[in-house]
Amino acid sequence: MSIPQKIRAKLNREGKYLHRDISHLLGTDESFYKNARGNRILIYHGICRGDHTRFNPIFLTAATFEKHLQLYEKYCNVLTLDDFYRENFSSEKFNVCITFDDGFVNNYKYALPLLKKYNMPAAFFITAIRDAGYDILWNDFMGILGKYGPVRLKYKDKWYRKGKYNKYIAEESGENLTELLRSADFKEKAEAIKLLYRFAPYRDSRPNDQDYWLQMTPEQIKDLALSPLVTIGSHSYYHNDLAQISKANVADELHRSKKYLENLTGKPVNSFAFPYGSYTREVVQAAKDAGYSQLLAMDFKFDEDATDTTMRERFTVNPFISPINQLHATITRKYEL
Repeated sequence: MSIPQKIRAKLNREGKYLHRDISHLLGTDESFYKNARGNRILIYHGICRGDHTRFNPIFLTAATFEKHLQLYEKYCNVLTLDDFYRENFSSEKFNVCITFDDGFVNNYKYALPLLKKYNMPAAFFITAIRDAGYDILWNDFMGILGKYGPVRLKYKDKWYRKGKYNKYIAEESGENLTELLRSADFKEKAEAIKLLYRFAPYRDSRPNDQDYWLQMTPEQIKDLALSPLVTIGSHSYYHNDLAQISKANVADELHRSKKYLENLTGKPVNSFAFPYGSYTREVVQAAKDAGYSQLLAMDFKFDEDATDTTMRERFTVNPFISPINQLHATITRKYEL
């Protein structure tokens, strides 16, 4: 697409979003939302008080999240993950299941109180990274490094320079450091955190950033699980890309994360959300073998996924559009291009 075409597409997209916002303010769109039928599982990640794009494009402010809940209260039937799998759908409203990935403390601090306020259920997919002795996911560290790190750094005898979206790119090979680490096992990721921490000592110098990276403690996970509105699911042990690690490591992550969460909560953990939405059919089978009966993807990757009764697709929330535009996208399952 040429630059003029990109500009026209952007203006067209923004025009449609603005028109939808105005229509909602005028009340001319009521029939669309009241008459919408169907169902969707939504993916949220982090909830913060402000500056929601400080490190990545997957956070929402608490104020925006509350507006989402207000729209769900008005137009949707919000149901548990179990009821979604049982297809206990309303025939009078659009059906929504709320899920959170990654296990941030901010989910406990900001999302849970709002869910309680509106009496809406949600599923939280949590890693076992705390059991491994860490309070941050490796990819969140890389986001912090990208924001605060130097323009140029050396890692394992290679020089990397910040490129687009603050990603470190190898000067000679053009390889993306984050993508290289994503394909590695956790031992290498942990080594990278240790070696690169001096370039972005976030824990020591920037305590106000905790809302953007800190993982829930075992005590917070226990307390979260006590709410009748909450379902706890696994999001792997280390937050590795399961499609890129060995079969033995996949099986280990699936079993150990399940055991960790079940021991903490005293409840069975039957659901699993693939980190990054990445999986193979072998990973799917390994998850079933580990005892998971609810497997959450983003977009299905294989034809047989659509007929696999354990599998469900989800739809990622867009933090750059208004709440009413998000609801429209949720119902139609598409964003403006």
